[in-house]
Order: sequence, then C-alpha cells, then structure tokens
Amino acid sequence: MTEPFDILISGGGMAGAMLAHQLLQRGSLKVAVVEQQADASPSKSSFDSRSIALSEGSIGLLKNWGLWPLLASYASPIKTITVSDQGHFGKTYLQSSDYQLDALGQVIEVEHIGAVLHQRLQPFEAQGRLVWFRPDAISAITPSLDLQQVQLKSGLSVSCRLLVIAEGGASPSRELAGFALQSDDYGQTALIANIGLQGPHQGKAFERFTPTGPLALLPLTQQRYSLVWTLAPERAAQLMQLNEADFLAELQKEGGYRAGVFQKAGARALYPLVLRRASEAARHRVVLLGNSLHNLHPIAGQGFNLALRDIYSLVLLVQRMQATQAKSFQLGDYAFTRAYQQLREPDMQQLILYTDALVRLFSNSSRLIAFGRNLGLSGLNNCSALKSQLAHFAMGLTPLRHIEQRLQQLGLAAPVRQSEGA
Repeated sequence: MTEPFDILISGGGMAGAMLAHQLLQRGSLKVAVVEQQADASPSKSSFDSRSIALSEGSIGLLKNWGLWPLLASYASPIKTITVSDQGHFGKTYLQSSDYQLDALGQVIEVEHIGAVLHQRLQPFEAQGRLVWFRPDAISAITPSLDLQQVQLKSGLSVSCRLLVIAEGGASPSRELAGFALQSDDYGQTALIANIGLQGPHQGKAFERFTPTGPLALLPLTQQRYSLVWTLAPERAAQLMQLNEADFLAELQKEGGYRAGVFQKAGARALYPLVLRRASEAARHRVVLLGNSLHNLHPIAGQGFNLALRDIYSLVLLVQRMQATQAKSFQLGDYAFTRAYQQLREPDMQQLILYTDALVRLFSNSSRLIAFGRNLGLSGLNNCSALKSQLAHFAMGLTPLRHIEQRLQQLGLAAPVRQSEGA
C-alpha cells in the first residue's frame, strides 16, 4: 500500500477504538487500526463480564463525544465511597450529594463500550476512511523524516504520518519503536471477580485497606459488585482453589458486612500487579497511549480514566493542528509530539506518585505509620476543604482543567467543553 495513512493505531481495544472514533469524527483524516484479534465484534455481556470505573470527568468527556447517551443505561452510579483501614479506627466518606452531583462516577462493563464503538465505527469503514488490519501485528518500524514505515506480520507494508501505540501493558511495538520501560513489581496479585448480593447495593462503593493491599467493591447493575482484591500471590492462589461457598465466606470475613451479604461469586481471575511506565510519551512520529504508556496499580481505579485523558489530549492537538494549518505544527512532527509529551507528563506523573504512595502507605505494617494514616483518614473526613480537593482529583475534574491550562501555556488554547461535568 503506497498511500500513507494520516494515523495508524496499533491496538484495537477500548483505548485504540475510542481514539479512532474521535479522530474520525473530525475532519477528513484517514485512519488505520492494527488489531491482533480476528473478530472485533464484542462478546455478549454476562454475569462475569469485566468492568471499569469511570470518573465524573470521564463521563463528561463521553457526553461531549456523543457516546454516553448510548452507554448510560448499562452503567451503575457510584453515590458514596467509604474508605477504611481494616482493624483501625480511620474512615472517610465521599458522597455525590456533597458536590451537587448525581454520582461520583459510574461502573460499566467493557463489553457495552466495545459494542457501541463497534457500531459507531462501521460507517467509517464503509466510507473507506477507516481500514482494519486484523488479525495482524507490527513486526518492524522504520522511521523516516516525514513518515513511519511499518511492516506487518502478514507481510503488508504500510506508512503513516503518526503512529499511535495503544496495545496494552505488554506492548511489543513499544520496544520496536525504541521506548525504554521502567517497571516495579509490587509483589502483589489482584483477584478479580463479580459478586452477587442478597440485597441492593444502593450505589455504595467500598475501598478497604488490608495488610496485603486494598479490597475494592464497586457497584454494578443487577445487584452485583465488581471485586478487586489485592493479595499476596500465595494467598491469591489459595483462594482460587476454594469452592464458591468457601470463597464467599473468606471474602465476607475480610470485607465485613457493611457492603451487604455476598451470595454468588462469578469466575475468578488473577493479575500480577506491576507498575510500568514508559520513559517518554512520544518520539519521532510516534506516541504511546493508555496502558502502553502507563500501567498502574488498581488501588484508585484510575487506569482507563487516565487513558481517556491521553485520548482527549491527542484529539485536542489534532483539532488545533486542523484549526491553525500552521507549517510549524503538523501531524506527527516534532512540535506535535513534543506538545503531546508536555500535556501528558504532569498528569501521568502525578497519578503514578499518588497511587504508588497509597500502595506503600497502606501496605506498611508499622504501628506508627498505621496510627498516622488513620489520623489522616479521620482528619480528612472532618476537613471539608481537603476532602473536596480529594474528591475533585478522584472525579478527574482537576486533571482535565490542567490539560486545558497547559494547552494555553503552549499557545494552543482548547475549545470550550459543553458539559459542566467534564
């Protein structure tokens, strides 16, 4: 294929498909997606479907992108969040009503997002503006001054003005493109499952810090919780071997009864927890996005929200490029990729520091540190100013404002967002 694509996205999962959708909504860009899975159509949702938590800021973005009206009926709102330290007195509470909001965030199964994106991308395929290469993967990347030359495992050779790598935490193309990776193993494993309740959860979410790490319960539709239980690898392996009744008994003992009575456990899965972050967000005519750029601990449930801000930043830069038509700011050139690096670095570093500090603070068995952190939790609950700052950070409102401020500092003012929630 001799005609270069404007943007080639490696990875057709949620982040890659979401980016493709947003790019194709604007102007006449020609976009291609390389995806290793043969079938991009989403699987049917079930009790065991995996889910993600979307912050209020992310909901605002999805509203502006025209996607939230198609997703809202599948989501469960987070009305309150209770944060506690197991065996200690410290607790704090966040309530949506304190900030004049219907919800602090929403929890939704990923299949519903995939189904909506799959449907919305089909017209662009029919128009020839979107090309899928699947099942396929990148085998070599050769940069030139104006293009990235990409060799695919199928034998095809394609070129693009900008290559976006959105493959996930174990991205092979990230290494092919020359990015260094920093990695820290937490020595923890996340046990993931959906849990059925005896009664309604009333939109309550819980994060309970235990000696092995946080135990999070996020409200799902159909009287279910999404469970993320951080454990020592040996303990996680033991829990995987238990039958459903014994597993629920262990979970009830660890989580208590404030979240309700657990009566069903779906399929369980284990994920080793490792903090990964690329040494840079962009190089010559290539940028990283989502888990290929930053793979965080799930302690604050912010991974996909951070990816959405990657997408938002990149789309804003494309919009500014199209609006200015300046020769000094073109798709994939140094000024463009440098601006992306400058937009993403502060947000990414702040969230990495925040989540990493939480992991280490609440996994520490020192009595002195335990006393101090519980004083902090209790004090936070009684200080409305500090609590408000934490809530706005958790809701993803502060990082979005910082992106727009940074754009202004770069001389690339952001367009006004329509949704107040964004």
